[in-house]
Amino acid sequence: MPEASDLAAVWLTLRLATVTTLILLLIGAPIGWWLARTRSAWKGPVGALVALPIVLPPTVLGFYLLLLLGPEGPVGRFTQSLGLGLLPFTFGGLVIASVIYSLPFVVQPLQNAFEAIGERPLEVAATLRASPLDAFFTVALPLAKPGLLTASVLGFAHTVGEFGVVLMIGGNIPGQTRVASVQIYDRVEAMEYAQAHGLAAGMVIFSFVALLLLYTLNPSGRRR
Repeated sequence: MPEASDLAAVWLTLRLATVTTLILLLIGAPIGWWLARTRSAWKGPVGALVALPIVLPPTVLGFYLLLLLGPEGPVGRFTQSLGLGLLPFTFGGLVIASVIYSLPFVVQPLQNAFEAIGERPLEVAATLRASPLDAFFTVALPLAKPGLLTASVLGFAHTVGEFGVVLMIGGNIPGQTRVASVQIYDRVEAMEYAQAHGLAAGMVIFSFVALLLLYTLNPSGRRR
């Protein structure tokens, strides 16, 4: 039977992934739409900034987030001035780090889905006097459902598998910031390989099921 600490880490991981994915969809859809539609010279720099976590070592990202959110950082000073305290080593800090780290895994599928729509459906919506906002919600989002599914699964799964960023920002506080990946690391350090194997095997199965769901429910994305 899994121990209470293992179950607590799994529950915290699922809660973190759920909150992070919802936030990512809310902010990722407008960013992906803008990147798909704009002809601005800022498209390249913004796209590169969004994709930066893909190539940046997680510890580097975590380090700079610590500086930004810490007591001497601008965000840390702001949150303290509001009476909210500091975000590092809290669940809120984990959410911020996870949103930044998983952002490209949500934005890029949405951008690709919006680009695949083409101009014709939006032109038809415009002839029916739909505003750009109406066209986004009534035309673009429904047509981009495969991209939304891909973004949701990838964002959720990527958040579940985080290690370096969450360890740097959240530390290792049981019941508060100790997620499943950190719990596995603790088990290995303590040479408790049987418990580590149970958690690791669970994450392997979860990852496989997530990808299987993605490929089964979104065959069009697989063909592309």
